[in-house]
Amino acid sequence: MKYNQVWQARAIRPDGCSEWFSAQVPGNVQYDYGVYMGWGNIHYNDNSTLWRETEDYTWEYRTVLNYACKEGEKAVFVSKGIDYRFDILVNGKVCLSHEGMFSPVEADLSDAQPGSELVVRIYPHPKREDADEGCNQADHSAKAPVCYGWDWHPRLLVSGLWQEAYVETRDAGFIRRCEPFYTLNADRTHASLRFETEADAEVEITLFDPDGKEVGKGHAFEIDHPRLWWCNGQGKPELYTYTARTASHEVKGHIGFRTVKLVMNKGGWDPLPGFPMGRNVAPIQIELNGRNVFAKGSNWVNPDVFNGRIDYERYETLVTLAKDAHMNIFRCWGGSGTHKEMFYELCDRLGIMVWAEFPLACNCYPDDPHYLEVLEQEADAIIRMLRPHPAVVMYCGGNELFNNWSMMTDQSQALRLLNKKCYDLDKDRPYLMTSPVLGMGHGGYTFWNPNTNQDVFTIFQNAHCTAYTEFGVPNMTDLENLKKIIPEDELFPIEAKGSWKLHHAFEAWGELAWLCPDGMQHFSRGKLDTIEKMIAQSNWMQCEGYKAIFEEARRQAPYCSMAINWCYCEPWITASGNSLITYPVQPKPAYYAVQNSLRPVLASARIPRFDWKKGEVFHAELWLLNDSVECANHTIKVSIRANGEEYELLTWETGEVAMNTNKIGPTINWKLPEWDADRFTLVLSCGDASSEYTLCFRPDNEW
Repeated sequence: MKYNQVWQARAIRPDGCSEWFSAQVPGNVQYDYGVYMGWGNIHYNDNSTLWRETEDYTWEYRTVLNYACKEGEKAVFVSKGIDYRFDILVNGKVCLSHEGMFSPVEADLSDAQPGSELVVRIYPHPKREDADEGCNQADHSAKAPVCYGWDWHPRLLVSGLWQEAYVETRDAGFIRRCEPFYTLNADRTHASLRFETEADAEVEITLFDPDGKEVGKGHAFEIDHPRLWWCNGQGKPELYTYTARTASHEVKGHIGFRTVKLVMNKGGWDPLPGFPMGRNVAPIQIELNGRNVFAKGSNWVNPDVFNGRIDYERYETLVTLAKDAHMNIFRCWGGSGTHKEMFYELCDRLGIMVWAEFPLACNCYPDDPHYLEVLEQEADAIIRMLRPHPAVVMYCGGNELFNNWSMMTDQSQALRLLNKKCYDLDKDRPYLMTSPVLGMGHGGYTFWNPNTNQDVFTIFQNAHCTAYTEFGVPNMTDLENLKKIIPEDELFPIEAKGSWKLHHAFEAWGELAWLCPDGMQHFSRGKLDTIEKMIAQSNWMQCEGYKAIFEEARRQAPYCSMAINWCYCEPWITASGNSLITYPVQPKPAYYAVQNSLRPVLASARIPRFDWKKGEVFHAELWLLNDSVECANHTIKVSIRANGEEYELLTWETGEVAMNTNKIGPTINWKLPEWDADRFTLVLSCGDASSEYTLCFRPDNEW
């Protein structure tokens, strides 16, 4: 039986200990301390900097143990994860010491009694002493480095009992482990299923099909024509369920039958030009149940600075929004580490594939024995937690490790270790050393490159990647949320300092990012002299930019197999950034633009650039994109709308387009009139597959 505890915490500071204050578990002690200190909302102004003083504090949680053991039972303190290096003490005596935030923790309470005091002492965050401030301070630890500061995340180092923690009483019938394993035959028409259990009593297992009908009882099953787990848009994410029981204990779980591989992209084996010969691009095409699937989705980051406070409702809202946007994959970015298991359970249920990265990002992680020992321990726990989830379709060593700022290679022992652990514990699930590897692309992250005078329409049409696994277009946050973070006297005119800078509008990674005011003004006929005008301009550009990139990536299939933007959600309210969801769960206008561009069947236009001048011949290729599981056949009527007028251009009868296939159609060539307008809209009308593109028009040379 589980017994939740009432927790308090305190800070051990250089000037002594704070008073004990109320602590939420699961949660983060820094949040609780901020409440105790009256520091206010971290989102507002520069409040987040108040936590800087806590970085080198030691923290203690305490509880008076509350549980009741029956005869034959023992008590165990259990936590699914404590961040990061800590001791557990019972009545002042250390009974367990540990380093690592992803491994589950169990402490035997045999020497304790109800009413005893249990203390969790958490030591200061790991920081390499000779490192500059930033994520490289964490490069000798397996702690998720995002809290050390990123170009969309404040520097706010968190720790604590971030996963659930409780006392559990156990008797001889306690089921310590029950895990299913299965194999499918070549055509996936037959499954052989077995269960591994750990218990000191006989365990009875009952299996149920996705409709809840009992399939049978036992530790091994043969299932003819199993119903397969499919990702969103390709079929139902069918889940079988099981119950494992002893006389005193019961556990439940689910199983998704499916096969997954990373196979070579079509064209990836084409001969390389000339000598000397090297290696071809890396395979990154997902083959699910024998079918190549175009992966379309977003990069998932921690949805809150205080990751311990994320609950089921927040996860459910965010994952459901992704499903509703026709997404089928999250790349779980390595800098944020692994998430609570409820997130993966929701992805199982809603059919969102998960690309799971280990907690390495943008650092050169060392061939250091202590670091490798902790990494192996953490990787073991992560793999064992993730491998029962059908949504998890691949592992990855971490983010951007083969770049010149990280300088790791496939000979780095940390990556070789992770590869080995994945093979030993879960060999049928693909493993990728890092993202990106040869053939894949990260970037760009702005709408317009002033150095080349190219926008994302042009940039991505000239790109040739097997997968676009990070790309972004920034926008300004809506005015209501800006007022929550920017003091009124700073709100407008906007200056590159203060709260605007702290919330990533300026110098996030470049002088003007993420706000990019020069880029907004470049495509505006009039001066952007109010904050409302700037917000509207940035929303327009983000919507059209994301539509252009997602649809271009889809048009480049089958050589291209993925379009995964940076990023989906955000951990606090940013002033400007690339996300589709404003903290905590508010969809941006660009979310709905992406939702339209990811519809399974879509009339699409390849437009060579965003802005056009009077008298130019506007041209665009017509396409029908079909990554559904059915044939498509549409009549597409093409027109241009401007100045309140509609100009009919042509009609295209697409004919039948097979499932998971795209078809190119005619090219529009139409001379643009002398409108007195700054925008015009290309309209592709064909019912549920219709599309619109609102483009920049320059009627004169004033701007």
